[in-house]
Amino acid sequence: MGALRAADGFSVSRESVAVEVKDLHAFYGRQEALKGVTMMLPANAVTAIIGPSGCGKSTFIRCLNRMHEEVEGASVQGAVIIGEANIYAPGVDPVEVRRRVGMVFQRPNPFPHLSVFENVAAGLRLNGMHSRSEIADRVEEALRLAALWDEVRDRLSAPGTSLSGGQQQRLCIARAIALQPQVLLMDEPASALDPVATSRIEELAVSLKSVYTIVIVTHNMQQAARIADKTAFFWLGELVEFDDTDTIFTLPKDKRTEDYVRGRMG
Repeated sequence: MGALRAADGFSVSRESVAVEVKDLHAFYGRQEALKGVTMMLPANAVTAIIGPSGCGKSTFIRCLNRMHEEVEGASVQGAVIIGEANIYAPGVDPVEVRRRVGMVFQRPNPFPHLSVFENVAAGLRLNGMHSRSEIADRVEEALRLAALWDEVRDRLSAPGTSLSGGQQQRLCIARAIALQPQVLLMDEPASALDPVATSRIEELAVSLKSVYTIVIVTHNMQQAARIADKTAFFWLGELVEFDDTDTIFTLPKDKRTEDYVRGRMG
């Protein structure tokens, strides 16, 4: 099959597309937060979503796993295609969408009354897995992928909240990937962490792209430049520019993008 071309001219082959977004509009009541976003997110890559506060970044990724509609009065128009399916088609189960598209939030949120092990196992049990050995294998695999196993293998029965902030965030990542999603969304996952823990999260995002498609919202321009293969710049609910990260930061096509990455606005 041939290449697909986004509105800004950035093209990718259809085989490499993990998520296709078509004319996506998002509303909070009558307020339009996203204004016809069309883009294609490449598989097995890190895509950074950048832009000033209030530009629609977090709204956009919440639309990718149908969390936006959980806000009272919120609504969505358009299509988000993952695999062959539009996740907004009639009859699609939002719970199944969220299993396929995992989310890691800004602040670590381990389940407060569960152990390290049970924090990771909880989603597996909720999705009908009952075999103890299978659950144990999946928990270990997820903790290894999250670069946390060696640090917690002797503390699996300890409360998840007993871990450091950076470890808690990696525990939340392990919890998300234990369900083996196709896409992993990260909404400023390192903004509440110290520089050392931030570095671990960045390294983890890069390593996980061999298995998952990663979409990360960040206010940190240096972080986007360090870890993202592609970068999308949002401004006032619009997708202004989407391209290779190096291009966005060195040869942007739109003056608004240039002003933002040079620190002249936002």
